[in-house]
Amino acid sequence: MTLQEQYDEAMFAFSRGDFDGAIARLKALLAVEPAHFDAQLALGMAHYRRGDFAAAIAEGHKAEQLHPREQLVHTNLSLFYMKAGDKLKAEHHGLQAKIESWRADAAQGPEGKAGSDAGLPMARSQPPPPIKFPSQPWKKKK
Repeated sequence: MTLQEQYDEAMFAFSRGDFDGAIARLKALLAVEPAHFDAQLALGMAHYRRGDFAAAIAEGHKAEQLHPREQLVHTNLSLFYMKAGDKLKAEHHGLQAKIESWRADAAQGPEGKAGSDAGLPMARSQPPPPIKFPSQPWKKKK
């Protein structure tokens, strides 16, 4: 079976609520390919869904080592820490997730394209139209 097929099998088990099966499959995949980021991320979430918050946090930090600037890693860690009762660390990772979302937005550029310098042209300000007053019948016409 390919790595993708192993990952798909694990995610299928996860989607059915078979978190123990998903964990076993994800661990087997990570034994072959320790740098498989999606599997590492999913393993943390599977532990979280099982209610094992300490294991979820440990696996979440392994995902953080693979991609330290990934918004989803910090979002998950914030959730895991909150459920574990560590509000301070949850807030820290929540802030890190927000910072990473800002970085991603800044990298997208104004048109939503990565590295795009050509945004929409700036609108030029125009003078306001002249004010027209109603006729003034009391003034004498010359």
